[in-house]
Formats: sequence, structure tokens, C-alpha cells
Amino acid sequence: MSSSSLINIVRSKFLDAIRSVNPPQKWKILVVDDHSQKLLGSVLKQFDVLQENVTQIESISNYREPQPGFEAMYLLMPTTQNVERIIREFRGPELQYAGAHLFFIEGLPEPLFQELVNSPAKDHLRTLQELFLNFNAREAQTFSMDAPEYFFNIYSPPKNENLYGAARARLEEDLRFASKIITNVCITLNEYPYIRYYVPTHHPPLGPLKPHTSTRPPPPSEGSARWRTNLARGGEARAYEAVESDYITKLLAFMVQSNLDEHKKSEPEFGKNDSRPRSTLVITDRAMDMIAPFIHEFTYQAMANDLLPIEDGKRYIYKFQSSVGAYEDKTAILSDSDNVWTEVRHMHMREAIDKLMADFNKFLQENAVFQGDGGAASLNDMKEMLASLPQYQEQREKFSLHLSMAQECMAIFEKDKLPLVANVEQNCATGLTAEGKSPKHLVEEMVPLLDSREVINANKVRIIALYMQFRDGVPDEDRRRLYQHARLGLSDQDAVNSLVEMGVRITRGPSDRDTKKKIKQKSGDDEYELSRYKPLLRTVVEDHVASKLDASLFPYVKDAPSAAPAASSRSATPVQTTSLRSQKPAWHRAARPNAANETRGRMIVFMAGGMTYSEIREMYQLSKSLNKDIYIGSTHIFTPRQFVDDLKVLPLGGVGSRAAPNGLRESIGEKRSFQEYYDSKYYTKDAPRPQPQQRPAGRSPAPSPMLRAPKLSSAESYGSASSTSSMPEEKKKKKGLFRF
Repeated sequence: MSSSSLINIVRSKFLDAIRSVNPPQKWKILVVDDHSQKLLGSVLKQFDVLQENVTQIESISNYREPQPGFEAMYLLMPTTQNVERIIREFRGPELQYAGAHLFFIEGLPEPLFQELVNSPAKDHLRTLQELFLNFNAREAQTFSMDAPEYFFNIYSPPKNENLYGAARARLEEDLRFASKIITNVCITLNEYPYIRYYVPTHHPPLGPLKPHTSTRPPPPSEGSARWRTNLARGGEARAYEAVESDYITKLLAFMVQSNLDEHKKSEPEFGKNDSRPRSTLVITDRAMDMIAPFIHEFTYQAMANDLLPIEDGKRYIYKFQSSVGAYEDKTAILSDSDNVWTEVRHMHMREAIDKLMADFNKFLQENAVFQGDGGAASLNDMKEMLASLPQYQEQREKFSLHLSMAQECMAIFEKDKLPLVANVEQNCATGLTAEGKSPKHLVEEMVPLLDSREVINANKVRIIALYMQFRDGVPDEDRRRLYQHARLGLSDQDAVNSLVEMGVRITRGPSDRDTKKKIKQKSGDDEYELSRYKPLLRTVVEDHVASKLDASLFPYVKDAPSAAPAASSRSATPVQTTSLRSQKPAWHRAARPNAANETRGRMIVFMAGGMTYSEIREMYQLSKSLNKDIYIGSTHIFTPRQFVDDLKVLPLGGVGSRAAPNGLRESIGEKRSFQEYYDSKYYTKDAPRPQPQQRPAGRSPAPSPMLRAPKLSSAESYGSASSTSSMPEEKKKKKGLFRF
């Protein structure tokens, strides 16, 4: 992976932070909470952490025997609960550790900072840093909030008008949290971007924001003095009042802008890069493209996640044949560490199979023991030959994994009649046949598939959803007939009917006019007839890079490139000495990556409400063709089957879904502060304290090189820390935090 890989950047920041803690006795203890443990585990294994002079990794919610002979590095979320735990551990006569190095995954709010400053723990603090790494780097250019419940928060309508106020307050809480995640990504990449957001023109405002449409004031001109004045006078709360908040994307974009401006005040060097142009952040939502979630994709990663039982896009259980011919279940992790996976995941399945075959035959040629066998001519040949390679375990497992996945995908492709299904889908999605003509016989091709018992209901739902979008709605009687042909149950019908909550028109009368959609897909040049549709996100990025993206459809929050040169964004207000945010993390002064990657322009795309693997693929491909580093993120990643399941329960607020089985809370009581929301999201219960036992007198002995593994909820891996070191000496004295 390159130095621009999000995974590499996050890993190096975690490692730099853990290496910056160098206690006199060399060894240190790492204390984590559940969430920081998860983030660490996404980029580092336990072995990587223990290599950095870490003798133990402990959970802050578990009871731990005091070890006053060692200093500890705390890697935590900045919650009230965690700050109270730290203070409690350094309050009594018996200290938990000799000293504490505090590293917070997210920015530490000022009230919690002051609580630490004025507590007994202040005399024992050695380091205090914010890392801004609160996001999941799923791939080199992909990040996620891993919050699928946000789909229901955004699009589920409240059950009655009395609940609109609570639903709106809940949504604004969630959007504020999402804005913090996006801000973390920008800070990690050291990008202070221009921000553009999608303005939906073909449907009314979304979800809980609907009733406020008529009562909101007209929006100010983008980047107006009114926005800047309100922001200066009253912070983000006043700034929000100055804009029309009827669109999810707009409210989220202004929140991110406020967060970045605040960070820029305390870190004047933030975002400066003389060798690379200022980046752009584009914020859109799922409703912008309602074709991509339904279409069958035949590139390897998208197809495999659609058809196979892959857990969370990463974990897959398959049958592995041993050298003696026996089969056993094996669990594979699909990640960027698998070079075979990264090379073929965005290829069309046919190309992926060809490459797997070619790579396998090359492997045979490079190993003299197989010379003369003639190589493998088919997937079955590969399967038989792999069973006789016990001495090449790693290669065997990789080839076996992807062989198994490819074979299973192709078997389902034939069994479920996907060639016929996908042809109808492509005609609906593009409005053209493979010959480039209008699909005049679409109904004749579609109805036999709806009638067929060999086509599963989930695929019938996808066909009908795409057909209704092609027709921009159908008469109620036609819709009823489609349901009858497909023999859809009530829940499947609910999935189609729920499209109205996403701004899709599914019914129309004789006098209804066509909806005018301002984003029009460009004609594709794909050589595969069943892969002609390209997600609209591709068009948005291409048009933006070519300076052709409609400014009324994607306006800027504040600055636009032509109106605000990069130099004007570098002015900063005086640093506030009472805020932790005024302390400059060491990674701002770290050596830069190689110049070749530094000069490539960057772009960040965030899609609220979920993104597809096809959209992820398009961003990788555009990164190559446009010579840009394009990062894509969302509230979560979903497959078409998951999307259909979520649509079934969308009117119920998610009740029965995997993401929100009990549904959305109907009332949140009084409006909570963001810290209260944050505390509730990351609350963990303290484990019960064990019965006291007699401890031997004296200090704990120095740990042996055989380091013991921690007992935490994740058995496989978790991590260490980021590229931030202790505060400068003069700032330590100024804060009165440290006494020596």
C-alpha cells in the first residue's frame, strides 16, 4: 500500500504515539476502552503492539491490580466516564500506575480538560494529546462510521406529527456526530478542504426535516456575510440558524465546516501544503442515486459481497481441501493485506478468474517441482493441484480462497438466472439496450422473470424497483399487477413502497409530468453488456474535476476555489491558551511522504445513508484515471440484499432490522448536549471488582520478555497509537499540568 493509504496513515499515527511514550524503566502498560480497541485492531495486531515495549494491554472497564512501578499509556475516547476513571485511579494513596500518558482518539472537550487540570490526577500526567483518529479505515481509500442505524435516522418518517420534534433533535445529534467523524478524516489527512453538498431537486426534504420546510427562512447566499457573522458571534448553533436546514446534506456540510474552522483556529498550520492543491470534500446522500443499490454488479468484490455470505465485507468461511483430500471449514479475512484480493477485487469476474489462472500457472512455473505438469487449464484443474501443495501453505490458502469464491459466484450466477435478470436491470438503469436503442420490449422480457419460480424474490424486488424508476412511477393498477406476477409477500411489497421515503416516485396519474433529474448518467464504454450502468457518483466526481459540476446542484458551503485562493484560508485567529486544541500535535511536524504522492490532488466523498461496493470501486478507478487520491466514506457499507431488507422496515423506524432491532427511540426527552449524546454512545459498564486477595509486598517485578496477552473482547487483534508526542515544555508549564 502507498503512503497515501488511509490504513497506512492511521497505523503510523498509532505507532508513533505509542513509541513516543518512553518511561525510564522502558516497559509500559497500554490501557484501552472497547471503541479504541476496535479501531486499533483494524490496523494493528496484538503482536505489533507488544513489540513496542508494552508489557500488558488492559481494558479500562476491568478491575486491574495497581502497578505503581510502571507508567501507563491510556488510549481512550474522550468521554466523561473515561475521564472520571482516570481521576479515580490517581486519587487515593495507592496509585494505579507511576504516571499516565493520555492519548484521546477524538478531540477532548474543554470541560473535560478542565476537570483533569483541577483533579488530583494532574500531578501524575506525563502526556496529553488528541489523535483525531475516530473513524474506521476499511481500505486504503475507504472509511466508514460503521453505523447502519443512521439509514433509519435519516429516512424513516416519524409515526405521527407529535414525534417530529424529537425525531429532528435525534437526527441533528446524529449528524453532529457524523460531522465529527468526517472532521477526523480531514485532520488525519491534513486537509482543510473546500466543501460542496448535494441539493436534492427531484424530491421533498428528507425524513424528520419535512415539516419544517414552510417555516424555515430562505437560505442566505453561499458564503455570505450573514453566515460568517453568525458563526463569529454565536458559534455553530447560531450559524445553523442562518441557513436553511431542510436538507440532510446541507446541515451536515455546515457542521463539518464549523468543525474544521474551529480546528484551524487552534492549529494555524492545519491544511497547509505548498506542493498540493487544496482538496475538496463532497457530501451527498443515498437518495441521490437509487439505481446503484439494486443493480447486480459483476466485478469481483461487489459480486462476491452480493451473492456470498461474507460478514461485514471481510469475513468469509469456505471449504479448504487439505493435502490428504479432506475438506475443512476455514475462515478468511478479506483485507488490504491480501495482495491477491487487492489486485482482483475491482476486476470484472471474467477478468478476475483469468488473472487467478495466470497467476497460479506462473506460480507453478516458478516452482521446479511442478514443471512438466502443463499448468492448470480450468478452475477445476487449479482445485485438484492445490490439494497437493502442503509445503506452500500461504499460496495454497490464497488461491483456494479466491478459487472457492469465484466458483460459488459463478454457480449462483447460473442458478439464479442472473444473465437474464441483469439484462433487464441494465435496460431499466440506463434506459437503453445493449445496442443503444430504447428498450421497447422491456415488459415482455421482465414479466417472465417475475413469474418464474427460479428467480428469488429478492431479485424480483430489485427488478421492480428499477423498472419503477425507469418509468418514473407507474399507475397503481400496474403496480398491483407487478406484485401479483412476482408473488411478492407484504414485506417485499413494503420494500418497494418504501422508495417514496427516498424521493422515488412509484405511482403516477395520467396527468403527472416526468420528474426532472439534473444529474444524468454519461453513456458508459464498458465492454460487458451486463455492466453498462455506472453509479452517478462517478459523474459527480468527473464533472467536479473538470469544473463542470452544476453549482446549483452542488453549491459550496463557504469558499469556492475561484473566490478563495489558498493563501486567504491560512489566516488564523490567535491561539487560545486555555484549550487543549491549542497544543500542536507532533505529527504536524513529521517528515512528509514522498513528493510524488504529495503532489497528487485529493478529493474526499462522503455519502450519508450508506454506500455500495460499486461506488467504492468507481472511486479507485477514477483515482487512477484522474491522477488523484480519492477517498470515499459513508455511514456504512451495504449490499443490495441488506438494502432491500432495510427498506422493508424503513416505515417502522428499523424495527426488526439488524442495525436497529428495537427501532429508533421515539423520544429523547429534553434536548441533550453533544457531550451527553457522546457519553451515552460510548458508555461501558465497569466490570465487578473481584474479592480482595493478599498481594505480596514490594513493587511488581520487571516483566519478562515473554509478554502476556490481555483479556479483552477481541481475541484476534488490536492496536497501539499515533504520531503524536508529549506537549512542548513551555506549554506544559503554561498549563500547570505537570510537576517534576
